[in-house]
Amino acid sequence: MIKGLFKFGGDLVEVIVDGGNLLFNDVSSGVMSPIEGLRLDKAGALKEHPDLIDNKDWKKETIKRFKKHVSKFKSEDDKIEYVKIELKNYGYEALTKQKAGWRPKKWR
Repeated sequence: MIKGLFKFGGDLVEVIVDGGNLLFNDVSSGVMSPIEGLRLDKAGALKEHPDLIDNKDWKKETIKRFKKHVSKFKSEDDKIEYVKIELKNYGYEALTKQKAGWRPKKWR
């Protein structure tokens, strides 16, 4: 299991990669959810997948494609690095990474 801590404005978000599971935790509220529980921006989803413009189930299809893409990575390290790169594109700052209960280390 690997945890990554990210800062976005005044909020802290923890991303947890546990094998094939990817969970998101809002540190301030303590609400943890899988990718299905996140609010997705339709404009952002269409920017990544323009073919979904007329699809009523654009959110489900976007999540399905994201899961398929993340499942291609072999290790948890690769998955959390991918999430770090993606979140950086949306203004998130990577703070720390914690592996299997060890002390958190600053992300480089």
